[in-house]
Amino acid sequence: MPIDLLPFAAPLVLLLCAAVGFTNPGRRPRHLPRLAEASALIALVIAAISAVGLVLDGAGGSRLIGLNGVGLSLRLDAVSAVMFLLVSFIGWVVVRYTATYLDGEARQGAFTGWLCMTLASVLLLVLSGNLVQLVLAWVATSLFLHRLLLFYPDRVAAQRAAAKKRITARLGDAALIVAAVLLALAYGTADIAQILSSARAGNGGGLAITAAGFLAAAALLKSAQFPLHGWLTEVMETPTPVSALLHAGVINAGGFLLIRFADVMLLAPGVLAVMVMIGGFTALFGGLVMLTQPAVKTSLAWSTVAQMGFMILECGLGLFPLALLHIVAHSLYKAHSFLASGGAVDLIAANRRPGPVAIPKASAVGRAFLLALAIYGIVGFAFGFQDKSPQTVALGAILIFGVAYMLAQGLADAAPRALTRRTIVYAVATSVSYFALQVLAVWLTSGALPAAPAPGPLQWALIVLAVISFGLVAVVQAMFPLWAYHPAAAGLRVHLSNGFYANAVFDRLLRGWRLRSAS
Repeated sequence: MPIDLLPFAAPLVLLLCAAVGFTNPGRRPRHLPRLAEASALIALVIAAISAVGLVLDGAGGSRLIGLNGVGLSLRLDAVSAVMFLLVSFIGWVVVRYTATYLDGEARQGAFTGWLCMTLASVLLLVLSGNLVQLVLAWVATSLFLHRLLLFYPDRVAAQRAAAKKRITARLGDAALIVAAVLLALAYGTADIAQILSSARAGNGGGLAITAAGFLAAAALLKSAQFPLHGWLTEVMETPTPVSALLHAGVINAGGFLLIRFADVMLLAPGVLAVMVMIGGFTALFGGLVMLTQPAVKTSLAWSTVAQMGFMILECGLGLFPLALLHIVAHSLYKAHSFLASGGAVDLIAANRRPGPVAIPKASAVGRAFLLALAIYGIVGFAFGFQDKSPQTVALGAILIFGVAYMLAQGLADAAPRALTRRTIVYAVATSVSYFALQVLAVWLTSGALPAAPAPGPLQWALIVLAVISFGLVAVVQAMFPLWAYHPAAAGLRVHLSNGFYANAVFDRLLRGWRLRSAS
């Protein structure tokens, strides 16, 4: 295989393994688990080799396998290389975990086949060099994931979640197809590299701006943004490996789409503003609901809703390198969380005598926020705080509100000194990590992703609104233990735990659509 086509070998070996799985759909397919793990490991090795090649030779694309500009081609740059490594690594971990988790399970061979097909389609998506491949891989990812969501087809909850996912996925597919057609018309080519180069020069006109709107719609639908988030919180009826793959990999396709076409998105500031509002609200909404969930996996699902909202917010602010960093960090964290969720429950259950809970008072919360801001200011100036874009500074301020929430626990009157010291160390480490990783992300993606544009009046208003909103929510979260036993707080908790019933509206609409279809 020519060296420029080497990355194609990664999805190819997974597809071959899937074919073996479909020929052995029974309970104990011989050698299939080891074959699947070996295939995923080969994909990871190919991703690593491709990343080394990118460092040595620079970004580039492969020849087109097809006719008249339609077919398969690769685009290898900082964005695709990072996603290639991330997806193949998580895929290898999930496939390895699946071999034990589903050992002896009926239809293990078929499950392994669909799992490898899903991984292969995600790899083809992140490596896409042209619009045709991008759209086909995007649609294939949804179709194969649907088969995994219905691995237990008799479970009513799984059927409901899959039905919601199918509706949002088809809407997202339609939005992406329209966007691809508009981009091809605007730039006269289906080659993604040429489209991005022309967009960075400011070309494209109204067709490109309209395409940016449809790209945003496709990403919002794929990323489970409010109010069409309900399906993501209901997929717990699937095996744990599916949850890990979905929340740590497939769900990031929306963010990847926005990052891939960052130069096009910057042509439409109005679209970016809408993304800031929807993503910011979803992040706040999902984060609050997450805190009220009693089940570990459901809480993790709501966490993913919030994280995807925050990633959309980052893209709306033009912070595409930070959004890519967010995808990597969230994927690794969420894959570990889902795969380790069972052990975490057992560990908590074994600890029958937990220590006292340190509830911070208003004075402790105030001290925590002042200390967090002081840490942020000192660390920020050490990293050239004054040279950062307003969007980067605002995002850091939002992050520091989370640090203040953590510090409030350590500064509570009843908190032991060890907890106080530990939270302060964590606060400093978090602030240092934010700026250090931000510098690293910008450096790695320089040339591949544009810098954040200077904010206009609308962007400034949204930045201020976002900082104030996240700050108020952080204060409410820190103070909530003091109000927990008030009747109003108890009622609010009930409404929050039900997501303010937005998902119930989706259920009713879905039920009405089914009744009309049946009649």
